[in-house]
Amino acid sequence: MARITAGVATSHVPAVGAAIDLGKTAEPYWQPVFAGYDWSKQWIGQEKPDVVILVYNDHASAFDMRIIPTFAIGCAERYGICDEGWGPRPVPEVIGHPDLAWHIAQSCILDEFDLTIVNEMQVDHGLTVPLSLLFGQPEAWPVKVVPLAVNVVTYPPPSGNRCWLLGEAIARAVESYPEDLNVQVWGTGGMSHQLQGPRAGLINAEWDNRFLDLMSGPYGDELRAIPHIEYLRETGSEGIEMVMWLIMRGALGRDVRALHRHYHVPASNTAVGHLVLEPVR
Repeated sequence: MARITAGVATSHVPAVGAAIDLGKTAEPYWQPVFAGYDWSKQWIGQEKPDVVILVYNDHASAFDMRIIPTFAIGCAERYGICDEGWGPRPVPEVIGHPDLAWHIAQSCILDEFDLTIVNEMQVDHGLTVPLSLLFGQPEAWPVKVVPLAVNVVTYPPPSGNRCWLLGEAIARAVESYPEDLNVQVWGTGGMSHQLQGPRAGLINAEWDNRFLDLMSGPYGDELRAIPHIEYLRETGSEGIEMVMWLIMRGALGRDVRALHRHYHVPASNTAVGHLVLEPVR
């Protein structure tokens, strides 16, 4: 059967993608950001996952105010790269795994967890930057991707507990898939940052690192109970993206082992966080 072998959490800052695309990763400002991913790039080269279930948020690229799905799963064979205002990123198109995606959709919906099924969409930096951080600049991505888009842009976003429960439902779905697949779940976005208003540039390193501690620990009860208002107050208006990490963490089960941790401030007025976790069975 398919198995979830690891979870990855990472920020998906658009300027990080631009730094990669423009060859700026070795510049003094950017080098400490990318150094934190050196270990992970070596690790994933050894792990060679077949499929990544990549949890991200769309930034008004595939979805807009006309339709706002709370959770949307991509079931297509491939996904083009969207133009976010300065041309599409020069990265390979993303290849999907429609059989696994449809299986997850069916399993979760029959498990009373409704997902919006999307058969055609383009993807933005929320999905492509994490792939670049772990895989660099290949001619083709060495992994198939099941995109899972979460609304954290327009109120109301899902609660942390609901995200965790979705992760558990995804784990049940993967475990019931008959093909032998090495599957990873990635949660992306965050950490603390605010892009507008009087608190623009807010970063709360103490809160972020406490969150990383909790993500690396067992149980998850405290993580699941963090209310929306705490994310907003402590981590800025965009810090709510961290609820997407809880889908990954919920999919890994009760206990995890932290293999790698990275935190750096700032990267384009954003706190960058990164974890690699594996389930303890």
